Amino acid sequence: MNVQLEDICGKRETVLNSTLALIRQYGFHGTPMSMIAKHAGVAAGTIYHYFDSKDALINALYVHESTRLAAALLVGDDESQPYKERFSRSMLNHYNFYVSNPDSLYFLEQYANSPYAKNQVDNHEERFKHVISFFDYGIKNKYFKNIDAKLLMPIIKGTLVAASNFHLREHMVFSEDDIKVVISMIWDGIKKQ
Repeated sequence: MNVQLEDICGKRETVLNSTLALIRQYGFHGTPMSMIAKHAGVAAGTIYHYFDSKDALINALYVHESTRLAAALLVGDDESQPYKERFSRSMLNHYNFYVSNPDSLYFLEQYANSPYAKNQVDNHEERFKHVISFFDYGIKNKYFKNIDAKLLMPIIKGTLVAASNFHLREHMVFSEDDIKVVISMIWDGIKKQ
């Protein structure tokens, strides 16, 4: 990789990371481009080199963070292991991603409940195709109830987001064993009887 390309990728990543941190603190509307530029240590014009507008920046940040989440879900997946163990690992990865990346959790939840998500034209399913295929496998092999794989994510996500939020706000600090119990309850709720 040449130095100029490294600089370009580095600045774009810095802008994304600064935007992520500032949105958690100030929200979408309270985070102007000038604040992002200052926080990232770049000129405002530099941001516009990578992103046409603040909306384009926020949408790119969504793609970036949801791609990271999708990749995190399947870290350590081993197809030789029993499916229930693979499922539990994936769900623990999901929870740990949120707890380890609270800025991402806040951003993804705020994005999902904003007009940005409603107007999004990006192919969300493409980023999560491996996760959807993982759930499709569980359905086809009768581990889960006969349900559309795309419906499993909202069912699961709600529980894990709530547990992560409780943990991050220190209302309840969960151990890994606690989360494994929660994951077992999720499994029991969606498994084929």
